[in-house]
Amino acid sequence: MFEDILHTDTFVLLTAILFITGILTTKFSSRIGVPALVLFMVVGMVMGSDILGIIYFDNASTAQLIGVFALIIILFEGGLQTKWSTLRPVILPSLSLATIGVILTSGIVALAAKMILDLGWLEAILFGAIVGSTDAAAVFAVLKGQNINERVGRTLEAESGSNDPMAVFLTVAMIELITMPDANALTLVGSFFVQMGVALIVGFLFGKLAVAALNRINLDSSGLYPIFAIAFALLTYGITAFLNGSGLLAVYVLAIIIGNAEIAYRHSIFRFSEGFAWMMQILMFVILGLLVFPSELFTWTIFSKGILISAILMLIARPIAVFASTIKMNYTNKELLFLSWAGLKGAVPIVLATFPMLAHIENSQLIFNVVFFVVMTSCLIQGTTITYLAEKLGLTGPQKTTPMHSLELISLGKADAEMIEYEIETDSAIVGKSLQDIPFPDGSLVNAIIREDQLITPTGNTIIYAGDFLYILTSRKSKNQLKQLLQEKNKNSQLDEERMNLSNSV
Repeated sequence: MFEDILHTDTFVLLTAILFITGILTTKFSSRIGVPALVLFMVVGMVMGSDILGIIYFDNASTAQLIGVFALIIILFEGGLQTKWSTLRPVILPSLSLATIGVILTSGIVALAAKMILDLGWLEAILFGAIVGSTDAAAVFAVLKGQNINERVGRTLEAESGSNDPMAVFLTVAMIELITMPDANALTLVGSFFVQMGVALIVGFLFGKLAVAALNRINLDSSGLYPIFAIAFALLTYGITAFLNGSGLLAVYVLAIIIGNAEIAYRHSIFRFSEGFAWMMQILMFVILGLLVFPSELFTWTIFSKGILISAILMLIARPIAVFASTIKMNYTNKELLFLSWAGLKGAVPIVLATFPMLAHIENSQLIFNVVFFVVMTSCLIQGTTITYLAEKLGLTGPQKTTPMHSLELISLGKADAEMIEYEIETDSAIVGKSLQDIPFPDGSLVNAIIREDQLITPTGNTIIYAGDFLYILTSRKSKNQLKQLLQEKNKNSQLDEERMNLSNSV
């Protein structure tokens, strides 16, 4: 019994050390310009049996379970942050990149793997399928807080959030063809469209259900609402997978619907999901780092062949896929060049690389080691230069403003009211007006204004300026009316925008 307690205490201690190390790593990574994902994996490799020998871990099944769970949380948080207004214009190119682009990338890499790794054709195609998709965890982590051009950034985020079904389908299909030679290829192709359709339907329906539940069920504590939202993400994945659909795509659709709806305790749900996603990223990449053995990874064979495949993937396969799958979609050559370079690889390829290991496919360990090496080089080379390239290509937008302040609120419980945080834009109709001249709905009160990181105590004579952050206490029945007031645009700004659109069309 004492040994069991000691084992439990050791596990808790190691978990704490890993999380603290991972969190401190994020600060360190920003200073040296290396994505935190790489350092998380390095922490895992250092802690593993080959270097410090603190933790011995070689369970691919457990790593796969943790990886899938983490991806659900990461995709859910990414979907919450996606605005439908910016996503809608890039749906077509994103879906084209997520399907045609993945197929082209996988095919070219498969040809390279056949020649370089001396694999059979089916194994080579399996390798190409594993590394063919752009990873959502890596993209969301690298682009978070960056001022990348909105259209290009949203295209990349939407592609990475929706291309996992194609990568998973190709990987599973090739494993079935390898392990079951009598498998029908046409049936496998049909199952892909079924997976996509089921995912879209279930994600949409459960998104609407989640919004209704979050707004209508009055929980006793505001802290329960974020957990309630996360539970819907897990439920959506589970039911979609049970129906043979793509659970990850369904979660992404669910999160987009929730993130673009008016929900109770929105601020709490977003902040909790962001913190939880960071925690799962740390856990997932550390575990994936533990799974690899540096003595097997950093050999001349893996290094030389991995570098060659990485170069073909980054410089040939991805650019061909991007340019071919976005023909006549009004992207400039600079935008396509950036999209080509920003096809980051991350957790999904490593998690998919555990599938052949669990299926006991020949050369599965070689495939896993080379995939891990390709992911490391992608994060190190592409991840560290993505912002620099955007600046050189002139694809950086206005610097994103993140308020350097916080407002901690006590749960309002059954008071049927909540605090709204709203940033005033330059074309807002209330810019230049005093609070007493603004027709706020009944039950709404401006409690605080943050201007240039300074707290302004509001009075009736306080003038509203662009860039102000307003904290407004409002009743839920007045929330929609308040939102309409805050989003009303200045008529002169609208006329200027219409003239600009007219001149551009001419």
